[in-house]
Amino acid sequence: MNWSVKKIRVSYIVILVVFAMIALLLIQAFQTNQLYHKKSNQFKNEVETALERIAVRHEKAEDVRKFFNIANTNFSGNYKDILKEEFQNLLSIQESISIRDTIILEGGKLENYLIIQGESFDSISGVSTAQRVLARDARHIKDLYHSGTNVSNDSLNISIKLDQLVVKKMFEKAKYVNDMMMQAFRENVLEEAENRFDVFFLDSVIRNEFLDDHLPADFQFLVTTESNKRLDFGKKLKNYSHKIDTVECFKTQLFPSNVFTEKLTLNVFFPKQGTILLKEMWLPLLVNLTLVVMIVWALVFMFRTILSQKKLAELKSDFISNMTHEFKTPISTISLACQAMDDPDMSGEATEQIKPYVKMINDENKRLGLLVERILQSAILERGDVNLKVEKVLLNEVIHEIVHNAQLRIQKEGGKIEMKLDSELIYIQADRLHLTNTISNLLDNAIKYSEEAPAITIGMTNADGLIKIWVSDEGPGIKKEHVTKIFDKLYRIPTGNIHNVKGFGLGLSYVKTICDLHHWNVRVQSRYGEGATFILELKR
Repeated sequence: MNWSVKKIRVSYIVILVVFAMIALLLIQAFQTNQLYHKKSNQFKNEVETALERIAVRHEKAEDVRKFFNIANTNFSGNYKDILKEEFQNLLSIQESISIRDTIILEGGKLENYLIIQGESFDSISGVSTAQRVLARDARHIKDLYHSGTNVSNDSLNISIKLDQLVVKKMFEKAKYVNDMMMQAFRENVLEEAENRFDVFFLDSVIRNEFLDDHLPADFQFLVTTESNKRLDFGKKLKNYSHKIDTVECFKTQLFPSNVFTEKLTLNVFFPKQGTILLKEMWLPLLVNLTLVVMIVWALVFMFRTILSQKKLAELKSDFISNMTHEFKTPISTISLACQAMDDPDMSGEATEQIKPYVKMINDENKRLGLLVERILQSAILERGDVNLKVEKVLLNEVIHEIVHNAQLRIQKEGGKIEMKLDSELIYIQADRLHLTNTISNLLDNAIKYSEEAPAITIGMTNADGLIKIWVSDEGPGIKKEHVTKIFDKLYRIPTGNIHNVKGFGLGLSYVKTICDLHHWNVRVQSRYGEGATFILELKR
């Protein structure tokens, strides 16, 4: 395979690897982005749920805090004072009033009553009087509206009048409570928004709720009105900030059940929200980062290896080319020397004695020249510098010439080459020189690996436009593990310390390169110990 083909394939591999790496990075980035959005939405839902709960609890807590005194006021203690005041107004001489509780069995049922006793003393006449009134306990609201009363006849009028006055006072007290609640309502509606709640108390509520929900303690909040006015409480509070962007905040409405007042919005912002989410994703991010580093390292290593191999291949090709060109000069010189020594005028009487040696030197020199030429051709093919001279070639003729020349070489050894060719004349478009060398190399390879007298078969068929040329031998065959490697350059089947077959491992590599240039196919069929068959598949 020439270097240009290798270069193209390497380029394809690099492009595919880069594309795969980019695709993998995009997939990992997409998955990381999806995971981040999932965590962000989960965080958003948790915060929004917590804020809704904060709004409700804060509103209830503010109501309890505002109306605590009213809700827990005990008016029963003032009831006796009201009775004393009204009873004193009924007496002509007011000296002392006392009221005590008593229980009377009435209709088989114990009832609460009050004994109101007034005592007076006239210092001039020296006369003292006492007045007792039995009255139902008006602190039990269910009995306030009873029109009847069970008292003694002597105090009936006073008792009825007292009940009426007490009921009046109690209604006045109820009106007072109602007025207080209305006043609280008016304050809640009309007063400034900053005075409607305690910002420190709101901060504590937020902190406690976030702590219970395991939300970040590092937060900032801001309260705004319907007109987006930022409330200023004039107090320094660490978490309350006027600088936060309300667009990026989580929001909820304060006092959600209050429909009469202006709406206040609680804005909460987490400055380190991104960092918090990334911390929760550290394991997937670590895995993705590790994969990215490994892929980048593998890609860099691959590029370095490719560049190193390319440099070595170029050095090897240059060395082979220079070496073969250098060899051509002494080979030519030896050839000229052999011709000179073969001339009788030059060698004189010793011509006959040295002639066998001159022939031997000349034959080996030719063989050396042929090997050098093959090495040079291999280097040229690997660099991709070869230019095919495609022409119309008659295959039958080429095969006959090759077989004829090879037959002369193996006649002395008793070998034979059998041809199985169709009678049809087959023409193809190919480079005649390289086609001849390709078939010759296959035939030479069969002769070289045949034991004793070579028995070789060469055949050709034409079916459906596909031309097949095969060369079979009866040699030792090829083991399965070597079949896929024999077309590699400089590869020879290992034979241990036995070197009975000469060669450099260039013949089959040359065949493979020529087939690739012509877009042909070459393959081998072999069983170890049963010979081998090389098949060329050519297209017209």
